[in-house]
Order: sequence, then C-alpha cells, then structure tokens
Amino acid sequence: MSFISEKYCSAETAAEMIRNGEVVGVSGFTISGYPKLVPLALAKRAEKLHAEGTDFSITLFSGASTGESCDGALIKANAIAIRAPYQSNSGIRSSANSGNLNYLDVHLGLMGTRVREGYLPAPTTLILEVAHIYDDGRVILSTSGGNIVSFLEKAERIILEVNSRYGEKFAGLHDVFVPDLTPGSAPIPIRTVSDRVAGDMVQLDLEKIVAIVESDCYDEVKPFVQPDSVSETIAGYILEFLASEEKNGRLPKGLAYQSGVGNVANAVLCAMANNPNQGRVNLFTEVIQEACIPLLQNDKLGVASGTALTLSASAQDLFLKNIDNWKKHFVLRQQEISNSAEVIRRVGVVSMNTALECDIFGNVNSSHVCGSAIMNGIGGAADFARNARLGFFMTPSTAKNGAISSIVPLVSHVDHTEHDTMIFVTEQGIADLRGLSAEQRASRVIECCAHPDYKGLLRDSLKYGKMSAKGLHIPVDLEHAFDFHRNFMKNGSMR
Repeated sequence: MSFISEKYCSAETAAEMIRNGEVVGVSGFTISGYPKLVPLALAKRAEKLHAEGTDFSITLFSGASTGESCDGALIKANAIAIRAPYQSNSGIRSSANSGNLNYLDVHLGLMGTRVREGYLPAPTTLILEVAHIYDDGRVILSTSGGNIVSFLEKAERIILEVNSRYGEKFAGLHDVFVPDLTPGSAPIPIRTVSDRVAGDMVQLDLEKIVAIVESDCYDEVKPFVQPDSVSETIAGYILEFLASEEKNGRLPKGLAYQSGVGNVANAVLCAMANNPNQGRVNLFTEVIQEACIPLLQNDKLGVASGTALTLSASAQDLFLKNIDNWKKHFVLRQQEISNSAEVIRRVGVVSMNTALECDIFGNVNSSHVCGSAIMNGIGGAADFARNARLGFFMTPSTAKNGAISSIVPLVSHVDHTEHDTMIFVTEQGIADLRGLSAEQRASRVIECCAHPDYKGLLRDSLKYGKMSAKGLHIPVDLEHAFDFHRNFMKNGSMR
C-alpha cells in the first residue's frame, strides 16, 4: 500500500483535523475549483460543537469567492470569524454588514503576495480540490489556480479533495509559475497570452498531506443567462468604440481582452462570437466565463489565459467532452500572475469591468452600497483598470426600476479614482474621459451616460459645485454631494 493510498478517508474524518481559531486556506476562485465535501463536513461539525456550547470558528482565505458548499455552509454554521479576500455569498455579505464577521477586502492580485510577505497570516491548513494525484505527491489542479502555490509556501498540513470528474485529462491546462518576492525579483517572463513559463503540476510535500477525500462534485455555477437588451446595448457601444479606435490607429492589433464577471461582460464576448467580421480573440483575464464557449464553437477564440474556468454544470460537461481539442486554447495561472500589473501592462489588455456606481468626475465604486454596505468586494478590477492599455467601466444607468441612478454627483465609496479610469459605458451611451479636465469629464458623463430622469439633477449638482466649491479644479458641492444617496436611504429613491 502506497503512502498516498493510506491517506484516503471520509470528509468527516478530514474535518475533525481542523482546529478552532485556525487560518484555513482553500483553493478556488469565483466559484470554481474550491473544495466542497470537507467544508460541508466542517460546517456540520461546527454546528454540533456550537450546540454543545463549544466555540468553533476559523479564518478562511481563498483565491476569491467559493460556492454554497464552502462559503455558504460555513457562514450558516457561524464557523467563519475572518474572511478574505473576496466573496459573493449573501450570508457572508449579511454577516459582514451586521458586524458579525471581519471581512478583509483585498486586491486579488496582492492577496498571495501579502501572505508570502507575512503581512497577512499564512494558512496553517490548506484544503485543495485537485483533478488527480500521483504517488510522488504531484497534483493536477482542477478548475482554478487562485492562491494555491502562494499558500503552500508556509502551510503545515494539506487536505486534498480529488475530484474524479476531471482526472488526468486536466493535465496541461495549468501554468503554475509564481513570481519572486522583492527586493531583487526577476521580471516575469511572460510576453504573450499563450506563454507558459513553468510546469503544469504542483509538487506537494508528502509529509504535509494528512487526508485525501474522494469527490465527484460540480462547481456550483449558475446556468448561463443570455444577455438582456441593456447588456447588449452596452456591448454594442463598446464594440463600436473599439472599431473606431482601431480605424484611427489608436488601438494596435494583438491586444488581449479582460472581462469582469457579469451579464455585460458576457454580452461583449457573445457579440464578438456572433460578429462575422470579428477575428480571433485572445483573453488575459481572471475568470474565463461561459461566454468563451460560443467563441470556441465559432472558431474565434485564440487563447484564454486566466486563473479560473467558471462554467455551469452543462458547460462543464461540454468542456470535458471536448477537452482534448479545446485544451490548447486555455492557460490557467496562479492569480499573482493573472492579476499581475507587470504582465497586464506588457501583454496589452483591454479591460472591461462592472461598476456599482460612477460619479460625474470619473471615480468608480465597485464594492459598497451607500458607502458602507459591502456587496462583494473590489476583486481584481483595480489590478486591470490601472494597468490596462484601454479600460472600460460598465453599468446600466439605473437600478431598482429606476429608483437608483448609477451615475451620481460623488460616489459614496471610492475603489477606482479618476486617475485610473478611462471610459464609462451605460445603455445611454459611452463617455471617453481621457484627456479631459474634471468639469469636462462631468459634462460628458452626464450627457452621454446618465439616464434622462437624472440628467437635470446631475446638471444642477455640477452647477452648484461651480458656485460653492472651495476651488474649481474639481467643483464638488460638498453640502449636496450625497443627496442622491440620502434620498434613497430615506425615501427608497434617489430622485
């Protein structure tokens, strides 16, 4: 019997190995490649201990958000005391906003680095989903890279979930390179989307493996939804703008695209897939979404580089069915590479990210509602927005049936300053803010992106700012800058 075979056990047995107060790292990035069975068993264990009057909770670090069987189960069991760097779970969101959970919202490109530098505590136990393990401790990762290699540097113990749905056919998808720490770090040797600079497997220390659990679970990704008319309109504006930039010599051939999570980003990729004049598209992104499938099927996908392959169950099956032919189109990286400022700049990326709200001066809020309530987090948007060759922030002009304007006098929380944003897009139009002063940006955003119901109010805000601001460099009307948000909190509408 091999060393590896002796470590197989139940999820419940593995969960018993995790200590109260421990920093636990998990694989996974935006609902792909995360462990499912051990976190579920750990949640049940926590519920049992709490019923007996015994405290039990952990600090949970990941690549980004995980699914209901990890984040969801553990927060329902009141088993998470601290969570980082990103989440998309309603229970975690509620706990963070009620003050019952310490949530650390971290740039995704920096999370692994901060752990390796000692700025954040290193996970002592890692729970990793892998596609396959060999007797010598080499593993093939599953559907995400995330922070796995970064967390492994200082981990004391490793618990594996080996997902038999993937197996050895997943070999060759990953490139597991992680950059050196400063000072004196070498340049990251990636110049193009398709470059591979390391092996496709991770070598584990056999002595650290304490449990192996067999799994055959799907990533809990919601079914793909065809883009709605608003998303398609926004996508149309973006594609028209890109065509104009290319025609005028400002957009060179060979750039890669980054698309954030959501319907609008999917709409752009779907529009590219269905455009008969569109050539092959390369992606350099975090999350490779299901919209890459139409690109593949229409022979319009070059190479998609990211840290996560986020597909619904049916798309996961389709990918596995075609993996021998499709695998050459994908590179899954560790997120210190997928979100690296150095690589984003060198490759040349057109970034497309979603905003919760934008203000007329060019600032963007992508993480908080009314300034204080976390939605999901900043994610990797800033990694791309500041370093992209060309950057878009996209949002419908209104939400909640028109009660909320996505264009406001001043954002209630700043994730991306006016120094790092370039182009705003809503279904009303597109505003290119490059090379404009604050007042010029404000006028363009109001006229091009705001919903007609709010244009007058926004024009008034700018007018009052020019009359009352201390200086006119950025004419903010401090007395009324947050009237939109106050009206919404008081009356349920920003009008």
